[in-house]
Amino acid sequence: MARNKINQDEDLEESFDLEQLKRLGSYVGPFRKKLTIAVVIMIISSGLSMLIPIFMKNVMDVISKTLFDGTVSSDEAIRKIIMYAVLTFLISVVCAIITREKIKLTSQVGQGVIYNLRRELFIHLQELPFSYFDDKPHGKIQVRVVNYVNNLSDLLSNGIVNTITDIFSMIFIVVFMLYLNVKFTLVVLCGMPILAFVIVFIKSRQHKAWQVQSNKQSNLNAYIAESVNGIRVTQSFVREDYNTDYFNVLNGEARKSWLTAVKYNFILWPMINNINVLSNCVIYILGIAWLSRGNVEITVGLLVAFIGYASRFWQPIMTLANFYNSLLTAVSYLERIFETIDAPVLVKDKEGAGIMPPITGEVEYKDVRFAYEDGVEILHGVSFKVKPGESYAIVGPTGAGKTTIVNLISRFYNVTSGEILIDGVNIEDVTIKSLRTQMGVMMQDSFIFSGTIKDNIRYGNKDASDEDVIRAAKTVCAHDFIMSLEKGYETEVNERGSRLSAGQRQLISFARAVLADPKILILDEATAAIDTETEILLQKGLAEMLKGRTSFIIAHRLSTIRNADCIMYVDHGMIEERGTHEELMKIENGNYRRLCESQISAFE
Repeated sequence: MARNKINQDEDLEESFDLEQLKRLGSYVGPFRKKLTIAVVIMIISSGLSMLIPIFMKNVMDVISKTLFDGTVSSDEAIRKIIMYAVLTFLISVVCAIITREKIKLTSQVGQGVIYNLRRELFIHLQELPFSYFDDKPHGKIQVRVVNYVNNLSDLLSNGIVNTITDIFSMIFIVVFMLYLNVKFTLVVLCGMPILAFVIVFIKSRQHKAWQVQSNKQSNLNAYIAESVNGIRVTQSFVREDYNTDYFNVLNGEARKSWLTAVKYNFILWPMINNINVLSNCVIYILGIAWLSRGNVEITVGLLVAFIGYASRFWQPIMTLANFYNSLLTAVSYLERIFETIDAPVLVKDKEGAGIMPPITGEVEYKDVRFAYEDGVEILHGVSFKVKPGESYAIVGPTGAGKTTIVNLISRFYNVTSGEILIDGVNIEDVTIKSLRTQMGVMMQDSFIFSGTIKDNIRYGNKDASDEDVIRAAKTVCAHDFIMSLEKGYETEVNERGSRLSAGQRQLISFARAVLADPKILILDEATAAIDTETEILLQKGLAEMLKGRTSFIIAHRLSTIRNADCIMYVDHGMIEERGTHEELMKIENGNYRRLCESQISAFE
């Protein structure tokens, strides 16, 4: 997969189809009971509200007969008007209570679906391989978990129930209109073909516009995330103005795409309103004409009632149009959400994978080849064998493949070909969890989580006691600086440990690794951020930490690697030299020897 850039729109692997809507429906399934109750009570509410125009018709007819015909007495007219007013009030109260319950039920359903959808999305992200995160700006991943899922809230909370209810409302209204007058009903229905034409005309354009908008929003979010994470570098190099200009470009594209998308949303509502007004005008003209000709079938009450139903007929149409708009908007988000959920977990347990037995520490690479992308091989037939408890140092120029070698041990990536054996067991034949729980990995940029220092050290071993935490910190010479902080081990640190120096973050990471008690330990430039004085103190702790463990150390400092049982010089994805420090220093014009001599020369 080609890496996506911040300012590059993401292409969908698959276009949207109805199957994805059905898939969204599967998330609604567990809340079927609440949805059914909400739909039923809303249908009852809709049916009751349909009686109000009939009440208005009867009131108008009673008034006409009282004022003009004299066939109904004033007292009887007042009684009927009061009766219809009371009935209208009671229906309004019942509808209000039903609406309150509907809001409560649909909110529970909507938030429940969003919770489950976001939970599945997050769990899947935890399982995706490093390659997925290598190929996407992290801000574009974050926007899918937070913003895109949130944008489905209204659709799931109200859209489904309102749609079903409005369909029944339309049926009720058409039945009542046909009951009152067939000709007037046909006049109202003549507007439907016009509306259908408009919907077909804007459908594809609206969907495409919202896809573009989701892309631009994703680009903007990715740049904001990157800018926040890199704010120290930005201010150090005085890049604020440049970053602001670039942000304005992305922000302008997001604004423009949003305005284009909502333009299509706003076409439907005025079109429906215009059709409603036009049909009402025609009904008024025909009704008054027929009244003036003495048509006994047409009364003032019937005309008022029919106009009431005609106006109500277009209200659910407007609601359905809004739902249609919301659906097309949500579709552009669903595509991205399901694309993430469907991203293949390339590094996973194979069928029938067993549990890794307790590791003693023998590691063997057999002709291992690896490529991040097809056709671009990074490792070319790497083979070596490490005995239990031995320490192997890996050195070489940047980009030689050192980190790739150690990443394959923990199965952060799958090998392209060859085998990696631990204690004679192919690591692809055991579960990833049982493998990684017995390994410890420390990198140059060790991540510190927000929380206390104690919680950060305990991250890899939640069952460790406070005494175990302190013992681990003392082992790696971190105890003294921790105790110098205002609250010692209970000191709160910010995200990524911004309150701590790079060296302090590394020491905490060392303590975390010691506490996890791994059988195989990987140190990837783990001492690079530690000053020389601290490193001297740490050497004893390191020796204690490495004792009895198979370890792989990637480093450039001679002090860190010279005591390793074996040193491998890696370049161009191959092991070019191997041996102890003394053995490699005897090789005339050897790569390792030149590396050491250059460091000594630079130091002098």
